Amino acid sequence: IQKNMWNMAGKAGLFLGLVSTAFLFISQGINQVEIPAFLNSIISFVLWTIKFIGCIWIMRFFMKKFASENSSVSNSETFRLGMAMAILSALVYAAAAFANVAFISPELFESQMNEVMQQMAPMMDSNTQSMMEKYLENLPQITFISNLIYCFLYGMILSFILSRNIPSKDPFAEYKPEQ
Repeated sequence: IQKNMWNMAGKAGLFLGLVSTAFLFISQGINQVEIPAFLNSIISFVLWTIKFIGCIWIMRFFMKKFASENSSVSNSETFRLGMAMAILSALVYAAAAFANVAFISPELFESQMNEVMQQMAPMMDSNTQSMMEKYLENLPQITFISNLIYCFLYGMILSFILSRNIPSKDPFAEYKPEQ
């Protein structure tokens, strides 16, 4: 079961990570298109909702598939599968987000930070401004670590919730007559 679990977790984690990464780049592309802010907000919300529900559905699908392929699987083993999927998909997504900030679109993030710095400059002293500049220098690493933590925690909580009913339990199993 352990080997099957890691095999399934690897496939599912890669798939989850790639789906989330695709939504990252799609939403980033939509934000760069000149459309009204209200429409942009609606599209972004719809995309986020699709990604949120899609990730839940994908994790549930792979957990159910694992349980159906391994008849002796328990809820705790399904939870471990979910945890493995969570860390692997978090690694894929965090690496993609890091690459996006560090190599693919660094000028986009730098221009956004510079815009924020200009707007906030009257309210910041020199120490705060220098800390913001250091933050910008470390933005790729901060992006990687924060996404890794967030995605893993999200996946861990989701796998905990889903694994409670995968595989489903028979509430009357102990009350059935001996056969």
